[in-house]
Amino acid sequence: MLKIYLDNCCYNRPFDDLSFERNRLEANAKIFIQSLVKYKSVMLYYSFMSQIEVDDNPFEENKACILNFINENASGFIGKNHFTEIEELAAKIINTGIKKKDATHLACAILAKCNYFITTDDRVLKYKTDEIEIVNPIKFIEIWRTF
Repeated sequence: MLKIYLDNCCYNRPFDDLSFERNRLEANAKIFIQSLVKYKSVMLYYSFMSQIEVDDNPFEENKACILNFINENASGFIGKNHFTEIEELAAKIINTGIKKKDATHLACAILAKCNYFITTDDRVLKYKTDEIEIVNPIKFIEIWRTF
């Protein structure tokens, strides 16, 4: 079964301004991905970095919605007990121009052996590695339909 990891911007996409076509399309795709997770068609992984970023969300209703979904549906968690490995891998990713939080998310997803890292962040989408496929929610749906 496919293992996926969604970053914070992906979790928050449905709360963005949906009058923009890209936001609306990505939000719909993200909601479809949630249904795949809910019905166990894919396995969702998250990390301590996910928790930190969700906790920092200033919108309590959005935060509660995201946390409830993760807590009810996640198949795996990458904790700080892997901090040294995460830090080393994240440092390599940071050297390519990726920001620290994003690099930490990527490192966690790679260490969890996720197949896909799903994001709406254009900078992260440009990062290339053989260790995980990085896609936006729309592209993931296109890929998933081929399975």
